[in-house]
Amino acid sequence: MFFGKQNARIKRIQNMHPIVFLPLVITIIIAVSACSVPKGSIVILENPNGTGFNMDFKKWNSKDKCKLYLNEGDELQVEVVHEVGEIDLTIIGKNGSEPYTGNNLESIAFTVAVSETDEYEIRITGKNATGKVTVKKA
Repeated sequence: MFFGKQNARIKRIQNMHPIVFLPLVITIIIAVSACSVPKGSIVILENPNGTGFNMDFKKWNSKDKCKLYLNEGDELQVEVVHEVGEIDLTIIGKNGSEPYTGNNLESIAFTVAVSETDEYEIRITGKNATGKVTVKKA
């Protein structure tokens, strides 16, 4: 009795057209690929008054950004603490100005002056990076 019912189920599955299973397979592939998360971690702490932020990251492989509104002549103090990996940093204005671009940064502290009033994005990219970036208005 058990074997008769099981054989009927098997025959029904064998008679189904392969196109029926295609959407199911595609859905499973999409679900599995969507579950992958960037490796490592990053914590971004913005100053409550909107004048800077700290980024702490560990074994981080991704991109992130913070925004600051700056007036013409404002200066940013940037400090990079590099432990391992590669850290890239770009400061770019909404209107297209790019006051700073740095690739594969080592530990360094520097100042960047902006030439126009704008909203600036500070973009950071990490490749298995561990370290810290601090940016604040001078």
